[in-house]
Amino acid sequence: MSFFSEFKEFAVKGNMVDMAIGIIIGAAFKDVVDVIVKKVMLPPLSLLTDGIHFADKNIVLKEARVGEDGKELKAITVGYGELIEVFIDFIIIAFVVFLVVKVMNSLKKKAEDDTNKTVSTPKNIQLMTETNKLLREQVELLKRDKEKN
Repeated sequence: MSFFSEFKEFAVKGNMVDMAIGIIIGAAFKDVVDVIVKKVMLPPLSLLTDGIHFADKNIVLKEARVGEDGKELKAITVGYGELIEVFIDFIIIAFVVFLVVKVMNSLKKKAEDDTNKTVSTPKNIQLMTETNKLLREQVELLKRDKEKN
């Protein structure tokens, strides 16, 4: 099998397409989450913290000064506030992703429920359900045969 035909088979099977769709949706989802974090969640949090902007918080290790050659040397600081802000962003993003996954799982569970008539059950789930019923019937028949003998 040539390299090109192997690549073509890989691409046609859907692996690459599924991955591309996931990346595109992930990039779009990142923008949505960024807006939720920065424009919806952080302003009320800023109100709760009395308008403190964490990104401005730092520990000064060495003050800014003018060097011997007349050049201004910047202060050396540890920016712990930015770390706090990124950590808060992470917690909010993790919570939003959790909520989205929870909703998706409930929709998936609802779609896979073969007793729910409001949602059309996918063919593979229908076939698996029918196979499961047939296997149970066979087990019951085998049990009856054993009891007779």
